[in-house]
Amino acid sequence: MDRPTIDLPSRLLMNLNPWRNAAKWHIAFSGGLDSTALLHLLAHLAKTESLPPLSALHIHHGLQAAADAWPAHCQSVCEALGVPLQVVRVQVQPGASLERAARESRYSAFVEVTQENELLLTAQHRDDQAETLLFRLLRGAGVRGLSGMPSERPLGSGHLLRPLLDVTRAELETYAKEHHLSWIEDPSNQDRQFSRNYLRHQVFPVLTERWPQAMATMARSAGHLSEAQGLLDELAKIDLGSASTASDFDWLGLPSLELAPLAALSAARQRNALSHWLAALTRLPDTDHWSGWEDVRDATSDARPIWRLADGELHRSAGRVWWLTGAWLGNPPPAIRWPDPSMPLELPNNGLITLDGQIPDGPLHIRYREGGEFMHLPDRGHRDLKRLLNERGIPTFARGRLPLLFRGEQLLAVAGVQGLNGNEQAGWHLHWQPPLAIKV
Repeated sequence: MDRPTIDLPSRLLMNLNPWRNAAKWHIAFSGGLDSTALLHLLAHLAKTESLPPLSALHIHHGLQAAADAWPAHCQSVCEALGVPLQVVRVQVQPGASLERAARESRYSAFVEVTQENELLLTAQHRDDQAETLLFRLLRGAGVRGLSGMPSERPLGSGHLLRPLLDVTRAELETYAKEHHLSWIEDPSNQDRQFSRNYLRHQVFPVLTERWPQAMATMARSAGHLSEAQGLLDELAKIDLGSASTASDFDWLGLPSLELAPLAALSAARQRNALSHWLAALTRLPDTDHWSGWEDVRDATSDARPIWRLADGELHRSAGRVWWLTGAWLGNPPPAIRWPDPSMPLELPNNGLITLDGQIPDGPLHIRYREGGEFMHLPDRGHRDLKRLLNERGIPTFARGRLPLLFRGEQLLAVAGVQGLNGNEQAGWHLHWQPPLAIKV
């Protein structure tokens, strides 16, 4: 049976105890039943407990005319409780799923507001967790998806916490009525074209009529799956440890893994390890799109396979797989003059170059590989640049971005490549700081 309402404040406080040293607690406040109950609980706990400063955050999506009145309602509730309110208006990008687009815009706002050592509290409860499990099950989610909503996770510079996941919606409604709270009834919550609303109004009443404890048992299953996902994450860290070796090209600043240790794993462990690694870099592909990884893994050594994902690309080169995103996916810029080589030169979409030592005579300019370039080496004479880069094992995806220092038609240096990046006898070197990339 559900625990009595009288336990609600103490249960909430227990769930929040590990976070009482946070600099600030933000409450995501839609004005609906769940967030109204959470805000009221926290405001009253703050009167008797030593809690971090509270503030409420209302996201105005602008998706329906009725929503224009909600900020004023939220303001009146917050003023009565003595909690400051911030209203953030967001633009929801059109797309196939309005639910997903609204969520993405909402969480982008949450990230902006939540600073280091701050907490964002949301009011999802046990019934929401059961709905999430069934919704994801119907979409064919794996263990990670079926583990439901985590009780806490990083959010921007701070953390997101869901302290009501062990509380039912009925408990929150009873609490709200006992304390004579008023809340917004969002008309869109009755629109059954939205999948979650359909589950809530059409499916779960039938399930709970036959199995009264369906919500509780499904939420418990999500907890079991969350534990299983934790074990899979531990296994992924072990497998990634053997593939996270040093590379001669770490100076590129790109996330990479050694291919051989990954390829030696079973297919399931490969997917598990890569999913864990990619989760910090991109939205993960569904099961049907993992063939892209197999193409990268099984390609011949002279091939240049690419696995294109939502937020970047996975390349294979020099015995490793590399994650490329941002400027690394664009075309190198055109040639550019270097009017003052004593000063750093910012390259459009390609980082920064500097020259130290005795500056060679000019005029100097930066170009990029087009093919057919030759370079004079003091001990070897004229050599084809392609062969020189092959000898040094430069990853193929990086070759077109290497800044080349020219004086007229004479190639003087290749930035960043040992032995080609300057003139030892003349005492100067060309250095390249590549475009920034996400690191893991």
